Amino acid sequence: MNGDTLRRLAALSGAVAVAAGAYGAHGATGEAAEWLRTGATYEMVHAVAVLALALVGAAGIGAWLLLGGSVVFAGTLYAMALGAPHILGAVTPLGGLAMIVGWLLVAFRR
Repeated sequence: MNGDTLRRLAALSGAVAVAAGAYGAHGATGEAAEWLRTGATYEMVHAVAVLALALVGAAGIGAWLLLGGSVVFAGTLYAMALGAPHILGAVTPLGGLAMIVGWLLVAFRR
């Protein structure tokens, strides 16, 4: 997949983050609202970072890990907020790990 695909996926991720954040702020309560807000924050930050990397032509594996990690991290939080079993939270840190590795790869990219 090329930089254009990454750009489009990053933009879609940003749209999902806005929708999740809005639902967390206006339609959910308690723990579900917190999960939605946390997921939306992480997903939006990473969507913007990936979009920037794609636009400057730095769409390497680091950018893909940032995007994929944020989707896994936020997606598991969104799913639990919408009623999925809480055991799914055991997968959430894998998304966080992917984001960390992605940032490290971006930092040390040649």
